[in-house]
Amino acid sequence: MNETDLCFTPATALGDAIRAKQVAPSEVTAAVLKRIEALEPKLNAFAHLAAEQAMEAAQAADAAIARGAPLGPLHGIPVTIKDHEAVAGLPVEYGTHLRRGDVATADNVMVARLRAAGAIILGKTTTPEFGWTGVSHSPLTGITHNPWKQGFNAGASSAGAGVGAAAGYGPLHQGSDGAGSIRMPAHFCGVFGLKPSYGRIPQSPMAASDYTVHLGPLTRTVADSALMLKVMAGPHSEDQSSLEAQPADYPRRLGDRPRRPRIAFSADLGHARVDPEVAALVEKAAKAFESELGLAVEPASTPWGPRGPELARFFWPAHFSRHADRVEEFRDRMDPGFVACLEAGLHISLSDYQKMRIVKYAYCAEIHRFFEDWDFLITPAVSTAAFPAELLQPPHWPQHPWDWMSWAEFSYPFNLSQNPAASIPCGFTSDGLPVGMQIVGRRFDDLGVLQMAAAFEAVRPWAQHRPPV
Repeated sequence: MNETDLCFTPATALGDAIRAKQVAPSEVTAAVLKRIEALEPKLNAFAHLAAEQAMEAAQAADAAIARGAPLGPLHGIPVTIKDHEAVAGLPVEYGTHLRRGDVATADNVMVARLRAAGAIILGKTTTPEFGWTGVSHSPLTGITHNPWKQGFNAGASSAGAGVGAAAGYGPLHQGSDGAGSIRMPAHFCGVFGLKPSYGRIPQSPMAASDYTVHLGPLTRTVADSALMLKVMAGPHSEDQSSLEAQPADYPRRLGDRPRRPRIAFSADLGHARVDPEVAALVEKAAKAFESELGLAVEPASTPWGPRGPELARFFWPAHFSRHADRVEEFRDRMDPGFVACLEAGLHISLSDYQKMRIVKYAYCAEIHRFFEDWDFLITPAVSTAAFPAELLQPPHWPQHPWDWMSWAEFSYPFNLSQNPAASIPCGFTSDGLPVGMQIVGRRFDDLGVLQMAAAFEAVRPWAQHRPPV
């Protein structure tokens, strides 16, 4: 296997090869670091690359194999961490000058679990300022480029994670998702991204966004996400909202199909604008469940859908307005769209917020009632293919000072409702840009979403596609 192929090899296969002593962790890490060094000036997926520390960890992993030590499920496998999460000794800057120079003193819970499983931490991947937008640029790190087209949006806020997964920066990449920030990079970069049920992976510290931020994996295969999820999931005392249940054996149960699911399809959630080429690709992919898997997919009404935009446009600036007191000092070093968003949030009173929370929870209850009749819902992951990364909206869409969510109407509803949802590649536009299909499951049915994605992947594989970088 040549070095490039090694960089694109799934974690499931790498783990087998490492345990069989067919390849050493140091060989894998060295190959990945070499590829990162060659491509990073062009892609800009890393906020902080920890090459020296990664090689030291890989050599320690070699030594553990040599002495016959017990090996964890991710032993010797490279992984990247989003620059929202604490990795001991590395900066944690959130893509903003407001946090520039901050260094984590300890691993957070999720990172500690990855490290205990044997993963090699490569470094921290890029994010827009405080993860506020779905576009891959920040005032601190600049543009993170889509590997399928230079200068185009790679999706965000887990921007570098999506690029790393697509570009062969190793197999495993951690992201977080508060309104689509795992699924959007997966869609734009042509990889698999899973937003598990809220609380499946504990946060430390918890995000101040009213239980909407979900941690999860971005990978090139469904099995790799299942493997990574099993390691990261499980309750922890530092996150009082973490789910009590221990993780299922996601990797071993991917192929289980205990009963015929009821699958709903919505092209627009009753209100969303979608570019025709994206809509056509997703509809064609949805039909594959019927034609190639023998599973019925039925059009379904989503009467709760049109109520989503008001909620999203209220809570997004409301939650970020906690940073507004820094604007006077940092305005010239902040994203202008983020500043506009913060200033919109300043007009929201505590009374307004509490009243809108009541509306939100009624909206979420309606989504959960919908899933009493359906096991899964299929939609587009995002309304448009990649567009220039210096823009908040595609040039052919209505413009707004801060509202990028007009093209992400399919993602945030399931942050509010906490359902598991994934973006899985389903084709390319005529310009050669990837498109993702979203699979949403009932709350807590992370395994079901993974199983549906694995079934689709089996009949429509995509991991053989590599971006032209």
